[in-house]
Amino acid sequence: MQVGLLAANTGRFAGPAGAAELAAAGEASGFDSLWTAEHVLWPDGYDSTYPYSPSGRMPGEPHTAVPDPLIWLTWVAARSRTIKLATGILILPQRHPAVLAKEVATLDHLSGGRVLLGIGVGWLAEEFRALGVTFADRGRRTDDYVDVMRKLWSSDSVSHASEFVNFEAMSCNPKPVRGTVPIVVGGHSRRAAERAGRLGDGFIPLGGDIAALVDIMRQTAASEGRDPAGVEVTALHPQLLGDDPRAGLEELREWGVDRGLVPAYRLAKGDLGENCDAAAARLGLVPASAA
Repeated sequence: MQVGLLAANTGRFAGPAGAAELAAAGEASGFDSLWTAEHVLWPDGYDSTYPYSPSGRMPGEPHTAVPDPLIWLTWVAARSRTIKLATGILILPQRHPAVLAKEVATLDHLSGGRVLLGIGVGWLAEEFRALGVTFADRGRRTDDYVDVMRKLWSSDSVSHASEFVNFEAMSCNPKPVRGTVPIVVGGHSRRAAERAGRLGDGFIPLGGDIAALVDIMRQTAASEGRDPAGVEVTALHPQLLGDDPRAGLEELREWGVDRGLVPAYRLAKGDLGENCDAAAARLGLVPASAA
């Protein structure tokens, strides 16, 4: 099983030196991917409930540095060779899909086809309001924007007419190296699992009952005439840096997960290279030098 590093663009790794160090150490130790967090804006106060903490509040403070994921990943791409570059997740309905299609395809082109585009619908209503994007229709926007991006990646002279985006005979280049960029749907809800089953190349359940969510995704994919096994699943497990990490990996396999995730901040104290090597060894990962 592959294992990636989550929230890679935060804390010690938000700056240029830390980002480059994490990319080099993670790649050398055998971690397969770096997954970035995103918020364009962080309000001083908010009524929205953060769904991934019992407190309902994001970890950190408004002054916490959360670099733009695509720019951070571009910096990292230039300082690495093989590690996958993933957004985990990017809030899709806050961005125009044509602009995002161009940015993502450019990063994929420059990095040799290493991008995984993890997307989510978002939860912070105050952020949407400040950006001038309606919150209530974010699910429909997300589905539509995925369609727009895939059209622009796959061919030229593209037209699209929908509730949100309208254009005729437009091209967007360069194209992704493999003709598209895998889209990984993130979330913790039934709707997220169903969206992943309907249109995702991957699914990253960020909370909740992972086994149940994976089952919903698989059932939805089958009902849509898609191959459920073709949707790659990436997920956290508390044991991956616990007493028995390989047992954690085995349980993830039982749940139908293809890639585990380790929070990068758990490796941040002390010598990063040694920490990555030690964690990778306990997880049974193959160092790049031995691959």
